[in-house]
Amino acid sequence: MELAALKFIGAGLATLGMIGSGLGLGNLVGKYFEAVSRQPAVESKIKGFFFIGAALVEAIALFAFALGILIWNS
Repeated sequence: MELAALKFIGAGLATLGMIGSGLGLGNLVGKYFEAVSRQPAVESKIKGFFFIGAALVEAIALFAFALGILIWNS
């Protein structure tokens, strides 16, 4: 197999982490809304944790994307 083909395969595999990040973010948002709908009084207490968790999940997606671009351009 040629080197260019292997780079495309590697870049595609490296970006598969974005799928897990999307699933994790969907789960996080769903559980947040579920918790707030059950007990609206705790919204102010868990909002900060929600944003921190969402930022960490998005960071994983950005790292996977950057790794895929680096492999593709090397």
